[in-house]
Amino acid sequence: MLTDDEIDRYARHLVLKEIGGQGQMKLKAARVALVGMGGIGSPAALYLAAAGVGALGLIDDDHVSISNLQRQVLFQTRDIGAAKAEVAATHLAGLNPHCDCHIHRLRLTPDNAVDILQDYDIVLDGCDNFETRLLVNRVCHDLKKPLVSAALGRFSGQLATFDGRPCYQCLVPDIPPDADTCERVGVVGALAGIIGTMAALETIKLITGAGDTLRGQLLIFDGLGMTSRTVKLAADPACPVCGG
Repeated sequence: MLTDDEIDRYARHLVLKEIGGQGQMKLKAARVALVGMGGIGSPAALYLAAAGVGALGLIDDDHVSISNLQRQVLFQTRDIGAAKAEVAATHLAGLNPHCDCHIHRLRLTPDNAVDILQDYDIVLDGCDNFETRLLVNRVCHDLKKPLVSAALGRFSGQLATFDGRPCYQCLVPDIPPDADTCERVGVVGALAGIIGTMAALETIKLITGAGDTLRGQLLIFDGLGMTSRTVKLAADPACPVCGG
């Protein structure tokens, strides 16, 4: 049951007919893994903890650097040099002590991904490399875990939910040979907040059953034009993960 503190804390959720008491209990029971505590993971973690998600798995092997602070709003100047996953857990506990943070100071690999992700209900992937994205997609598909996948460009972002077919590898069959990185081409900081918060909202909807999700769809946001569009994704019959 919700404690008196939780009833006060989540009062604005409890009066929403789409969430209410039952939805808040689902949030409290939910376990969400966040792959990457960077530009997307930082705002997503803040809003998932604030929303009352019971357990968050914080997966990142990196340390806070001064260049992160332009967009990774979970960290502060005094955190420079510290492990991101550990700092994130401390700040999130200060925001909501009812959220149980599990620290995973590592990079996901084929040897450890299943052991880590199998303990969570939903995986939110905001990492910055295609190798990890493809690995997370394969593991989530094999474990039958919904995957909320978010990505950033310079002034644009993408968001999708994969749960069965199509999967992420239907969208990205192979690792692009000349993929841009934030370090090389830059990214506007506020964009990370928009896409990360959208990813948190999508995760909350998956947990509570509120509204329509992005299953089988890709949301594309253009920050320069302040427009967005949603396109339907097709399953690839030749996909090595979900095809055949």
